[in-house]
Amino acid sequence: MRIAPGGLRKLVGAVAAYAQNGLEVLRFGGLRTDEAPAPYAVLEQTSMYQLRRYFPEQPNTDGAPVLLVHPMMLAANLWDVAPASSAVTSLYRSGLDPWVIDFGSPDKVEGGLERTLTDHVVALSEAVDRVIGHTGRDVHLGGYSQGGMFCYQATAYRRSAGVASVVTFGSPADIQGSTPLGLPEELLVKGAELLADHVFSRLALPGWAARLGFKLLDPVKSTRAQIDFLRQLHDREALLGREKQRRFLEAEGWVAWSGPAIVELLRQFVVHNRMMTGGFVIGDRLVTLADITCPILAFVGEVDDIGRPAAVRGIGRAAPRAQVYEHPVHAGHFGLVVGTTANKVTWPAVADWVRWHEQGGEAPPGIRPLTEAAPEPAPADVTSLVGQGLSTLADVGLTAGRRVVRRATEAARTSREIALEAVQTLPRLFRLGQLQSHTRVSFGKLLDEQAERAPDGECFLFDDRVHTNAAVRTRIDNVVRALIQVGVRQGDHVGVLMHTRPSALVVIAALSRLGAVAVLLPPVADLSVAIRLGGVADIVVDPEHVAQASATGCRILVLGGGGEREVPARADAEVIDLERIDPETVDLPGWYRPNPGLARDLAFILFSRSGEQTVAKFITNHRWALSAFGTASAAALTSSDTVYCITPLHHPSGLLTSVGGAVAGGARIALSRGFDPERFDTEVMRYGVTVVSYTWTLLREIVARPQAAEPHAIRLFMGSGMPRGLWRRVLDRYPSARVLEFYASTEGDVVLANLSGAKPGAKGRPIPGSAQVRLARCDPRTGKLVTGDDGFAVECAEGEVGLLLANPRASIDTTARKLRGVFAPGDTWVATDDLFWRDADGDFWLADNRFTVIETEHGPVYTQPICDALTDLDRVDLATAYGVPVRGREEVAVAAATTWQGATLRPEDITRALANLPAERRPDVVHVVDEIPLTTWFRPNPAPLAAEGLPKPSERAWSWDAATGRYVELTEDAHERLTTAR
Repeated sequence: MRIAPGGLRKLVGAVAAYAQNGLEVLRFGGLRTDEAPAPYAVLEQTSMYQLRRYFPEQPNTDGAPVLLVHPMMLAANLWDVAPASSAVTSLYRSGLDPWVIDFGSPDKVEGGLERTLTDHVVALSEAVDRVIGHTGRDVHLGGYSQGGMFCYQATAYRRSAGVASVVTFGSPADIQGSTPLGLPEELLVKGAELLADHVFSRLALPGWAARLGFKLLDPVKSTRAQIDFLRQLHDREALLGREKQRRFLEAEGWVAWSGPAIVELLRQFVVHNRMMTGGFVIGDRLVTLADITCPILAFVGEVDDIGRPAAVRGIGRAAPRAQVYEHPVHAGHFGLVVGTTANKVTWPAVADWVRWHEQGGEAPPGIRPLTEAAPEPAPADVTSLVGQGLSTLADVGLTAGRRVVRRATEAARTSREIALEAVQTLPRLFRLGQLQSHTRVSFGKLLDEQAERAPDGECFLFDDRVHTNAAVRTRIDNVVRALIQVGVRQGDHVGVLMHTRPSALVVIAALSRLGAVAVLLPPVADLSVAIRLGGVADIVVDPEHVAQASATGCRILVLGGGGEREVPARADAEVIDLERIDPETVDLPGWYRPNPGLARDLAFILFSRSGEQTVAKFITNHRWALSAFGTASAAALTSSDTVYCITPLHHPSGLLTSVGGAVAGGARIALSRGFDPERFDTEVMRYGVTVVSYTWTLLREIVARPQAAEPHAIRLFMGSGMPRGLWRRVLDRYPSARVLEFYASTEGDVVLANLSGAKPGAKGRPIPGSAQVRLARCDPRTGKLVTGDDGFAVECAEGEVGLLLANPRASIDTTARKLRGVFAPGDTWVATDDLFWRDADGDFWLADNRFTVIETEHGPVYTQPICDALTDLDRVDLATAYGVPVRGREEVAVAAATTWQGATLRPEDITRALANLPAERRPDVVHVVDEIPLTTWFRPNPAPLAAEGLPKPSERAWSWDAATGRYVELTEDAHERLTTAR
């Protein structure tokens, strides 16, 4: 074939140009463009960052300062890739004052590869102060991808001080809500855990690896770009326009990523998703995005498969106190900040946003409140990304395959969740099953194991501060030394009278580590009975309880509040301030061995009321471990959980369930300065609370407040004694959560749990590891078992009330009084003093304690079914039942109720509520009272009401009329009949 001379010359020229340009690329890494970067001056420099001010010769001093933040793996030159694609130039031309924080290349800075995510956030916060110092104005923060996450975190860390607004570009807030590349959430979380624990805890991520990873996110697009570049290599002019951008993505823009920073990112924001739940840690401070109050603008890439739209829009839920806006852009992840679309859409919109908030007026076009965001289409998954560019036939095949996989995945989801829960639960149950009387197990030992396993893990959260496992262990050891110095020895009974705070848990753990017995004193006016029953000679108190404890005659040991404070006490009291003892000066005696407690050893003494008497409850290490591991398993507690322990430590639910379950499950323990409903929402958000503990009516004030729009991560409320009506209101208030109700006897190793929550008020069934339980027919007045013709106890039928008996591990629980030969020769059982009935499904329901059963002329009346029935009424707040002694008969059964938020209770309501109870089990009188007294652990206390006697006739009191089968207004005649002997 003949080639024309002109065509030949073109071909030779193209080949020569191709060779020349290719040689230039090989020698210099790319084509020389002779484009100069935008001028800047470094005004501040630290070991963490340089602070650049662009166009320093003629800065826009009248313009608002905008501080731009790059992600860790990309260089700061991201904001000035090329003159035609320069964020700083665009903002400067719009009249703004652009600044850039440059974290540099960690692998080229001494100590750079040891940087943590906290270091970056604190450095950014410091840079904000520096910019304010130079300009005298609040700063608009702008961040791309992870840089935007830094902006959110630093703004929350500062509580928005000095930040005029936050602008982010493709920055996810809810990583688990919409995973990058459509990865399954479970795969993402487990993969992040693996990488954090076994890869990046040892290694950093080099810049070349970051570049390779970015390319692999969309290999088809990356390959196509390379092919297009090679095809046009002969046409220099066509390539120069995008050459700087290509070189940035291909080599120059990538920097190393320090291992500790990756680990912190993966653990806090991928595994635990704490950008959404709150409670992430910066240094030793707890931070939540709910603390952001300045305006936020989130740029959303409509075709962004890294910063997925749903994940980016999660900031609207994470920062409810801020005005949050969005600006959708038809661009991918990188195209949001670099390229033609960024020049035409992104940067003009940023300038408009800043001017709008500086000068006021109407919202700029394209910017809309996040709540008005239109539903987004289903995003592409990994398979579709990899499959882009394949033939139609292959695409159809992949689509069909994906459908099959999707259906199979959905079908297997339940099995996978069950298997995951089993993986978490089985080790705990296995350990519980291995406990023998001689096994070393204790509260102090579990905390020690936790510190050994994860020294930097978060143990206690209190007053917006984080106490790590290692720090808590050190504090416990120091308190042990102080206790030894003042003469406390293994086996001593030491009282503890403190508010629920870290110091209280530390001293309880220190006594456990020492092998002493912690006697948890209730905060009552007269401590003499508890001190006598507990055998206490020393009491550890916080400063607030010094005055009360010093009146007991015991030696007072003060802990908490630091060593530089006054400790008020009576002149005749012996008071020792443990904080003033230097642990370094204490020599440990030869007898001391840390955590000597065996399963059979007495660990704690708690107190409860039985009628009018104070009763001591003796808790062995085995009994505590049973509740701790049982709670952790039943509640599926993991290191991702934060347990909000607002229950009093002197109540079994506080020490055995809330604290014990959190420690056994490796969860964080969030503590508060007493229960305050006004502080509840704030601390739930700041701590990232996922599980809330309760006792009895504690949550009542929470649900009585006006409904708040604050977000939360609460998945579970766990505790004991919640009334049925309150249970319903809690779920109405927190529909995404459930209630886990426990019953834990302090004798007999019985732990029941209502795992499903489907039956409000039920105590459920024995958890794995709990003692075997049976209900035996008994005389409720004496507690004596009713025996059959064969002399053995009679087991209760379905629905019949009986005494709860436990078949404990006799070789372990040495404190319990045992019954022999109950159902069979030689068997061993322990009576719990509690009366239960069992339904057709095998669930146990509490009927009463045998000491509070009301003895009427028509037989025993059990109080709990009455309370359950009355609190089922929407109009009822609380209910209690009690007996009133009258002449000529044993007792009159009386029920008292308070109404919900001023509602009116009618006699037909009472009749309907109690209709399912047998007539002989109904109260004789029901009346409405203004208030039902509560104990210190929030249990309704009927004793003061009973002391007032039979209610007087009124419009708010009703009596049972057997003739009509309904409740009618209590009249003088009815009142007289009830009080007159028949």
